[in-house]
Amino acid sequence: MKRFYQLEDLSAEQTASSRRYLEFLHVPAMSAGLYVLPANGRDEQKPHQQDEMYYVVRGRARMQITRGETSHGDTSEDRLVKSGTVIFVEAGTEHRFHSIEEELVVLVFFAPAETE
Repeated sequence: MKRFYQLEDLSAEQTASSRRYLEFLHVPAMSAGLYVLPANGRDEQKPHQQDEMYYVVRGRARMQITRGETSHGDTSEDRLVKSGTVIFVEAGTEHRFHSIEEELVVLVFFAPAETE
């Protein structure tokens, strides 16, 4: 099992794959991947069954997280994200990046490991 990763190697592998998401680690307790969205691109992900953490490596966009209606109204959050931003999204929660100003490169961690 590989234990050390270089971001530039992961980025090159993701680019060569022509996919937006490259999973590079998958063990029962967690999985991790590199997610890349182009400037002005669309993030079409759906809620996941796992808790999720994002670390924005580079780029600039907004992230909307919608937890749905409560007795206090809508609990949506919409924030600017950029290099260094860390985001936590609970399992089953609607979320997406939007208004992507600069190519967005994000490390993504799922716990437990993501399933299809």
